[in-house]
Amino acid sequence: MIQVNSSQFNYQYGDQMHFPYSIASLVAYIKHKTNLGNNFKFEKTFVSRHKVDEYISQCKNTEILLCSCYVWNWELQTYLAEEVKKINPNCLIIFGGPHVPNDIRGFFEKYPYVDILVHGEGELILTNIFSSYLKDKNFFDVKGISTKDFTNPPQFRVDNLDELPSPYLTDVVWDLVDKNSGIRWIASWETNRGCPYECTFCDWGDSRFTNIRKFSIERLMKEIEWFENNGTVYINCCDANFGIFVERDLQIATKLKEMALRRKESGNEMRLFAVSWAKNTTEKIMPIAQQLKDGGILGAVTLAVQSLDPETLNIIKRANIKFDNFSNLTEDFRKNRIPTYTELILGLPGETVETFKTGLETLIHTKIDSVFVFRCTILPNAPMNVPSYREQYKIKTTRSPLMLRHSSIHDRGIQEYEYVVTETISHTVDELKEMNLYTWAFLTLQNLGLLEHISEFYNKFHKMHYMKFYETFLEFCRTSNSLFAQEYEKIIKFIDTGFSGNGWNHTDKNLGEIIWEIEEGSWLRLAYDKSELLLDIDKFLSFIEEKHGFGTNQDMLNDLARFQTFVLSPRNDFNKIRSENFHFNWKEFLLNGDELKSQRIHYWCKNLVFEKDPIKWNYETIFYGRRNRLHKCPLEKLKTGNDGKEYSTIDIFDEKPIPQIS
Repeated sequence: MIQVNSSQFNYQYGDQMHFPYSIASLVAYIKHKTNLGNNFKFEKTFVSRHKVDEYISQCKNTEILLCSCYVWNWELQTYLAEEVKKINPNCLIIFGGPHVPNDIRGFFEKYPYVDILVHGEGELILTNIFSSYLKDKNFFDVKGISTKDFTNPPQFRVDNLDELPSPYLTDVVWDLVDKNSGIRWIASWETNRGCPYECTFCDWGDSRFTNIRKFSIERLMKEIEWFENNGTVYINCCDANFGIFVERDLQIATKLKEMALRRKESGNEMRLFAVSWAKNTTEKIMPIAQQLKDGGILGAVTLAVQSLDPETLNIIKRANIKFDNFSNLTEDFRKNRIPTYTELILGLPGETVETFKTGLETLIHTKIDSVFVFRCTILPNAPMNVPSYREQYKIKTTRSPLMLRHSSIHDRGIQEYEYVVTETISHTVDELKEMNLYTWAFLTLQNLGLLEHISEFYNKFHKMHYMKFYETFLEFCRTSNSLFAQEYEKIIKFIDTGFSGNGWNHTDKNLGEIIWEIEEGSWLRLAYDKSELLLDIDKFLSFIEEKHGFGTNQDMLNDLARFQTFVLSPRNDFNKIRSENFHFNWKEFLLNGDELKSQRIHYWCKNLVFEKDPIKWNYETIFYGRRNRLHKCPLEKLKTGNDGKEYSTIDIFDEKPIPQIS
């Protein structure tokens, strides 16, 4: 039999790692063709980055090496291929996956050890390659491939996806990994293929992929049963737009909920069903999200925007939900206690400092639960990488070490890289750095809540724009001696390092042995000691009052600062209930727009995280809990009255009169 080795390297997240789903899909299809598959022996897939040299030695006699390539494993795949070719010159090395470039100019000169490139879906193409290998090793008639001698026309895509056997239902995924390795395997899962949109920053944006094809609902139901029977803790749905087929995806979500609830009862709990939601989300997906929420496996619903500037959206061929609808949706989801998040891309062509700040200001008013801001990167097959597009919008990039948030700092192996946009027709690198600085302030202080209610107070009480508030905050950081100033210096260095091409990985030995988003690291450091944070907030309040001459009642400011720190999740409070007394009706003022009144009021809330280990607390609060906002108590969940007083109360009331608003 012909020996076939394969590689689909990924990173490890704690004790979790992805199944080699792409390779397994190919192997399942070839094995399904028994007259063909019986001629090949498929060895275990190479998945662990730190074992690459061991894997190379296993390829001394292999005849075919399959490499599934994406941005997170490209450098490692090329290293593997080059070293295998050295010890086994006759090995046929085949590269496939999204990172294989459609434009192959210069490719085989740079990577002469690669024999065949597979473009697009691999099942039919690889079957034809294997058939030709058995026959005469002449691949000239195989569609969808490139070699150093020729590039053939594309292979038609598979119309009926159920012709492709499931790598799960056939147990091929277990054939390709060590089942007893101690790894908890993450299941990548497709319910459909394709995307109807043509966003230029995305490699789905290629117009060849705009037609969506679906796997049958019967197959998907059986695969969910497989996930249950095999103890899958995490399903990563690979659909570009889950929820786009409302009735069908509701069936899927209901089945997943039922499975998750059974798993919970058995003590073998499933953690998450992670999805990319339909790009133009509507209220129609509410029941779908509700099913996943009821099953305890919903992360959050995406209300994606990427940019809020009309010119930028036109350039990147992106159409957003109308803003009024967006605001209404966030409110509807909040009423149903379904967490939401949105995404922005930093550095898109068309964006300027002012349009970007305007977008942040707009997002704050939507009250969306979480916001993620990603740097604009150029993928090989994205429309943004077409030379004419890059020239038209004057796009410049820097090659930067790849950042994969929350992955382990250990056993990372060979460094991977991505191409990060630094300049476009609408902004310089220095202007992009300024946008990055406002991004940090917005995410850490507003969206993660460190100063959220203070900025809201100044917006409501003094009509101060949020971006003016954060402009003042950054000035405070530059001129003060404070925890905020110390963190600001870290951020300036971080941004300069990143845009110089030295990477965006943020680690802190005090926070755990994973890669953090910079705003998450900042939040954890600044919120570590609430008493120190409170002192710094007082300093900032004095600064903003003096600079703008607001003359706010000092007792009110003191009460506001205490309220701001009270709602943040504490590290060392393990009571079921936290409560405190205040002199103003902050919740009613901030949440409902009620008049701010001087009154004695008792607020209490449930503790959201009870982890005693400080490192695990970081993970539970920000890593796992960010989208569910476990880092702070949302105002709508804050209770008023004495219900929580029996548990723990800081009683600050005395016989002094209640301070009056002035």
